[in-house]
Amino acid sequence: MSYLGVSASLTGRQWVGPSIEVERAAEMMAQSGDLPASVCQVLARRGVPAMEAKGFLSPTLKELLPDPRSMKDMEVAAARFLKAVRERQRIAVFADYDVDGGSSAALLIVWLRDMGMQATLYVPDRIDEGYGPNVPAMQALARDHDLIICVDCGTLSHDPIAAAKGADVIVLDHHLGGETLPDCVAVVNPNRQDESGDLGYFCAAGVVFLMLVEAGRQMRDAGAKGPNLMAMLDLVALATVADVAPLIEANRALVRQGLKVMAQRQRPGLVALADVSRMDAQPSTYHLGFLLGPRVNAGGRIGKADLGARLLSTDSMIEAEAMAERLDELNRERRDIENAVRAAAMDQAEERGLEAPLVWAAGEGWHPGVVGIVSSRLKEAANRPAVVIGFDGDEGKGSGRSVSGVDLGASIQRLAAEGLLVKGGGHKMAAGLTVLRDQLEPAMERLSELLAKQGAGQSGPADLKLDGMLMPGAATVDLIEQIEQAGPFGAGAPAPRYALPDLSIRFAKRVGESHLKLSLSDGMSGGIDAIAFGAFDTPLGERLLNHGGARFHFAGRLEINTWGGRQSAQLRLDDAAPA
Repeated sequence: MSYLGVSASLTGRQWVGPSIEVERAAEMMAQSGDLPASVCQVLARRGVPAMEAKGFLSPTLKELLPDPRSMKDMEVAAARFLKAVRERQRIAVFADYDVDGGSSAALLIVWLRDMGMQATLYVPDRIDEGYGPNVPAMQALARDHDLIICVDCGTLSHDPIAAAKGADVIVLDHHLGGETLPDCVAVVNPNRQDESGDLGYFCAAGVVFLMLVEAGRQMRDAGAKGPNLMAMLDLVALATVADVAPLIEANRALVRQGLKVMAQRQRPGLVALADVSRMDAQPSTYHLGFLLGPRVNAGGRIGKADLGARLLSTDSMIEAEAMAERLDELNRERRDIENAVRAAAMDQAEERGLEAPLVWAAGEGWHPGVVGIVSSRLKEAANRPAVVIGFDGDEGKGSGRSVSGVDLGASIQRLAAEGLLVKGGGHKMAAGLTVLRDQLEPAMERLSELLAKQGAGQSGPADLKLDGMLMPGAATVDLIEQIEQAGPFGAGAPAPRYALPDLSIRFAKRVGESHLKLSLSDGMSGGIDAIAFGAFDTPLGERLLNHGGARFHFAGRLEINTWGGRQSAQLRLDDAAPA
């Protein structure tokens, strides 16, 4: 049954409240302990038993971090890495151009610098070289280096790794593995086909961190001491959130601790990036995912590919400030390019139909650096897996995003094996591909067929799941701080969403191109400010701006807004419905 009677909201969704089982579990937890009811609601929804609640609220790496040796090739990788350190061999780090790749590279570069060594950084150009190792780059690196470490890439790079004659290669990755692995010293990847998949939730930076933990253990066994790994958790947290890795198990502790490290403002690159982003509050997962992450990514998307990794690894504040300014400029340019591609892709997808198992669009000259973001927007609009492809001549480079329960990476990989793609791979929720123009239609038709077998296309707009109801007066800074104890929130661990029923709009103003700022009131003493990002990309914006005095039910997540040194509760609005 729909919550508050909302079967079709302004965005066309049905509102669904907590189940009776969840409500009962939350009540029992609140009665049996000294936890606030709001926190118990979140824990009950996450399926946390009452006796484990206290431990869940205080996740520690000591308890949650898995033994690095539980991953295949880990001991071998760490041993070869340490051999290069002991013998002062020449080391190159080949990294992907996104936040995860940049953070992974920075972890290794910073660790090695603390040991008195300089590593060579190589990040391929997205347009000229594409994703992952390529033969010319690996040949060139092998001529001048003894060890090449591929981070956030390399698991499917058989030929490029074979071309690295004279150098050893280690792969530290998390992308879906194929039936065979490249011939190299080690492939450490929780998503290898011969792994259990239990640690598949780690991003590449998490895998790199585990390798450094294992290296530290081997050093201690030999009577030596390595750098302080806890001080590097800000990089792991940034990558985990920006790469949309699920905030479960060890990732919760990594991000929780990483945010504390980041708050100390010790890393020049992150300090400069926070300042240029006008970040004026304690770092949170929101800041990592929506302020810092996109700026680090901007270099790989439309600028110099290695800019993000260099920013994250520099120990010079002057260098960091210059690079952060440049990334901020590139991020603004990226937004302009994205908006143009998004409008064209949405028109094309709507014409093709948003009800199919796969929503897709392809266009001439669409920048390969924004097709992933645009595919995310299509996925959100249709609640379907989406692929967006930009063509340059006869070859198109595309990116896809999936919905829960549909493994896009495996389907893309199968398409490549069947010869319909030049290449393709990724993981469950995101994938990349290269396709020839004359294969576009058959490839997308086959991909749609494969995704349909997994259940894609069977649902309408996603139900909006709500954790309960609140009146504006109850939405306080204290309440939000209590709820935050159950975090961090993000992918795989959504922040609780509440319904605020039967409110009037005291004030509504368009902000920027597509956002809406609101002030809401219950007509008595209670009121709350709200912000709806991207409201004018949906029917929400126009309807609420031109409300005509009507009253609405509102749904969203609570957050603390800091302005002029003062804190207040704010609703990050997701949806609304006529009251």
